[in-house]
Formats: sequence, C-alpha cells, structure tokens
Amino acid sequence: MTGKTIAIKSHDGGTFGAYMAVPAAGSGPGLVVLQEIFGVNGHIRAIADRWAEEGYVVLAPDLFWRLKPGVELGFSPEDVQVAREYGQRFDDENGVRDIGATIAALTSEPAFKGKVGAIGYCMGGRLAFLAGARLGIDAAVCYYATRMENFLNEAESVRCPIMFHFGGKDLAIPPDSREKIRAAFNSYDDAEFYVYADAGHAFNNDRRESFDPFAAQLARSRSIGFLRKALGPRYDLSALWDNHTAQEFNHRDVDATMASMTSDAYVNHIPTMTGGYGFEELRRFYDNHFIPRLPADTRIVPVSRTVGPDRVVDELLFCFTHTCEIDFMVPGIAPTGKYVEVPLVAIVEFRGDKIYNEHIYWDQASMLLQLGVLDATGLPIAGIETAKKLKGQG
Repeated sequence: MTGKTIAIKSHDGGTFGAYMAVPAAGSGPGLVVLQEIFGVNGHIRAIADRWAEEGYVVLAPDLFWRLKPGVELGFSPEDVQVAREYGQRFDDENGVRDIGATIAALTSEPAFKGKVGAIGYCMGGRLAFLAGARLGIDAAVCYYATRMENFLNEAESVRCPIMFHFGGKDLAIPPDSREKIRAAFNSYDDAEFYVYADAGHAFNNDRRESFDPFAAQLARSRSIGFLRKALGPRYDLSALWDNHTAQEFNHRDVDATMASMTSDAYVNHIPTMTGGYGFEELRRFYDNHFIPRLPADTRIVPVSRTVGPDRVVDELLFCFTHTCEIDFMVPGIAPTGKYVEVPLVAIVEFRGDKIYNEHIYWDQASMLLQLGVLDATGLPIAGIETAKKLKGQG
C-alpha cells in the first residue's frame, strides 16, 4: 500500500503534514492514527497502512510540528532520549486542536464515508482519549496511554465507545495508574479495558525489543471488532471464506483463489509444514501442490464455525479417497486407494475483505492409520473412529 503526505491548516494559521493511507476500495470510514513520542516514523506509517487495509481512510498527523516538523526517530538509546525530550515539551492543548484540524481535513476528503475514530499509542493513546472527550469522534482506542492522571476529570465528557490496552508489566503505567483510569470509567458502559499480563510498554511496536506478538495480535483483533462495531466497515467473513474454499475445491481455479487473498498472504499446514509465504510462493503452492493434488471425490463436511472480528475458525471433516499422491497432506506416500475421513480445523485471518493467512490443523496419526501406513499397536491413536465420534456416531 502506498500512502502520501498531505498538508493540513492549523487553527492558528500554521501548516503541518499528515501521512494519508486509503483502502483498496477507495473509500471508507475515517481513522486518525496518533503517534508515539518518536514522530510519524516508519512504524507509524506502517500502522496507518495496516488500518487502511482494514477499510479505513487514515490520517497520521505530525503532532510535533510546532517543536520541529517531520520528526522521525528510531529506537536506539539516543533516539529514545531525544523522543522523551520532545514528549516532555509537547503541549497537549495545541495537540488536541491539531487533531481537530486533522479530523476536519479527513472528513473533507472525497474518500471519507461515514464516521471517524481515533487510535493512539503511548502519547497518542492519551490524545485519543482527549479526542474522545473533546472532539465528538465516534470511537477511541488507547494503547498504553501515558500521563493520563491529569485529565481523568474529563472521563465524564467521553460520549463515544472507548477501548484501553495495557501491558501488565508496563513500568511507564504502573498498576495503580491503570486502576485510576479504570475507576474513572466504572459507570460508563461503552468503555473496555484489557491488560496483557506478560506484556510491557510499547508491546505493539514490532521494531522494539518490548514487542509482544501475542499481545499485539490479541489487542489488534479486539480493536478491529470494536472499530467495526462503532464505525464500520463490516465484512461478511463467513461468505468470503466460503467463496475462497469454493474456488479451491469446487472450481479449482488458482487465479480466483489468489484473488481472495492479500498480496503477502501465507498458508501453513501445521502437521506437514507445507504451504507458502508471499504471493508468488503461495501461488506456486496452489498451482503445483494443492489444487491438482486434490482427489476427485474430495469432500468437506462442516461441523462448526466461529466467526470473529478478523478471523473464521472452521471445524470440518476432510473426506477423500487416496487415488493420487497428496503431497501437501501426506507427502511421499503413493496412492493406497483407501477412503479417509479426518477431523480438520482451519483458523483463517482476514485483513479487511481479503484472507491474510490460514493455519490448518488435522489429525495426522488418524490419517496415516486409515491409509494403512502406520502401525497403531500400543499407540493411543484411532482411525476413522475419530471422524465417526465427531459426527456423533461413536
């Protein structure tokens, strides 16, 4: 995704830049991404691009422009010290006014449709809260918001849904500070609080040592669901997944299958570690090792489906007669002619209306036993009985 920098006029006559990213659909609800103390650097631009993938028209304003335009710091000890100095000198009041100007610019963009929210990180988390209290936005998400104590009297002014994410080991926001924030919203039904026990400060920043991929993924999934509900856009993930599997198993169309996925998608079949990472590798996998290796009578029997804000979890029975070598599932085993039914689980993550990844699990031992290539003597495994029990027959 390619963004651009636009110029925004401030309330007092100045001009500052903002990084803009637009979704592939060309329009969508608005989202203001509010920076950490390191400026609108590569990390913040990448965050803006990711949110644009989810369907939002995104602006990330340069909030340090009054101190120095175009601040872009890295995360070395020297950069951290400089960033802290900027953070101490930053004026929140002018910052909120500049966010107001950013919202005005965003809502005047032809690509903007619908509602507008704010999401901020560290310093930006505090400012997202203040935007929710003062600027009439439709949703606010605050990641590890620092220095909020002096503004908690404004909690009662928040009229939009608001979400907070904290690291349980965040030394910058100790437990008593978190509890003060929580207490300020105790009577507010539209406030959500999440603490990630093993995460520290900046756990969402994948360019810092403090990055916690599991906390970051869970927080992002929660934020997507929260923003979808408050702002849109809304996607029918179940129908999108059904279309993808129809292209794979019914139409056996590689191009249509790939068209349903992001350009950096990946597939991982966990038991055999087969699949592909990135568009070209994944396309080769589908073209050479997946679609042409499906037995003619392949059948998928749905058992259950769970749909979340950004993923679908399917519990299935994968049924086929082993009439060809299935090198993505049982590589190196010549056709046995045996009929197989094996329980399978697919966890499918979306970015917007495209599939980003698939994690596929199945009972490999049961499959090998049904094919007659595994001796089960003394082993706690079962064959087709696992499928029968899943169907309520055993």
